Parts: sequence; C-alpha cells; structure tokens
Amino acid sequence: MAAMAALQSSFTSLNLSSNSFLGQRFFSPSIYLPALKRWERKDCKPNSLPVLHKMHVKVGDTVKVIAGNDKGKIGEVVRVIKHNSRIVVKDINLKTKHVKSKEEGEQGQIIRIEAPLHSSNVMLYSKKEDVVSRVGHKTLENGKRVRYLIKTGEIIDSAENWKKVVKEKEKSTEVAAAS
Repeated sequence: MAAMAALQSSFTSLNLSSNSFLGQRFFSPSIYLPALKRWERKDCKPNSLPVLHKMHVKVGDTVKVIAGNDKGKIGEVVRVIKHNSRIVVKDINLKTKHVKSKEEGEQGQIIRIEAPLHSSNVMLYSKKEDVVSRVGHKTLENGKRVRYLIKTGEIIDSAENWKKVVKEKEKSTEVAAAS
C-alpha cells in the first residue's frame, strides 16, 4: 500500500509538458496516411505548388491516338490534366467502373468512364485533310499568336473553335444544374 502511494505521488510530481520527452507522440500523424507511389506524386516547385507542364493539345482539339489499345481512333479533347500531362478524350480509353448502390433499394451499376491517357500518345488531327500532324506556332499579321498544323498549315486556334467549346461547356453546366 505504501509503495502504491509513493508511486502515485511520483507521477503527480512529474511534469508532462509538450516539450518533454514523455509528453510527445512517438509516431507522427503522417505515418498513418497511405504513401503515394513515385509515379502518383506531383512534382512540386520550391513553393510547394505543382509543376504544370505545357502541352501541345487544348480542350476542344480533335486528336488521333497514335499508341495504346485505342490506336487509330479519333476524338475530341474533353479535359486536360496539366500536372501529369494527361488528357481525357471523348469515347476513347473507356474503362468499366462498378458503382455500389447509394441507397438501400437502389441497384448497383456498371458504368463506362473515359480514363485519361498521356498527351504524348495523341497527335492533332485535321478533319479536312484526314491527316495527323505536329503543332507549330506562328504570329499572324495582326500580332495574334496561334497554333497551326505543320503538314497542312491549318490554323487550330480560331475564334469559332473557342466559341463552340464555350457553348458546349454552358450546355453541360445547364444540364447538370437541371438534374
């Protein structure tokens, strides 16, 4: 009994401040987070912002897949992911996703989604000439810098293309808001 009282008094006299060894945690909270694979990590600048790569394609461009399972298919760029140089092309690189039911009475689904593919696996495509080409940059007489196809000389960046892309985005936001 006396030994127990002595032990309790020694614990109460012990000061557990945040600076002392006994007051600190042995494991940092970052250990509990799942570690990212090397290829999943985003390269960062010294200010911890992700490095954004310049790419030869933009949203709305027509591209042809030159490598992979969907080689030879033609589609339109829907989304650009700059930090890892990947793009999503409409109806290309489709993957099946099994979705669980959210509510009790609802059934699960198997849906097809467009997975991103690397931008180096696509080339810009000319619908008029039916040919793929690398992209070049030139300055017009009015001082505007545009992209063009090297093989055909066709200008890609035109006001009509951008208007079309903006209209499609507005339609998709309206549909999403309505549902």
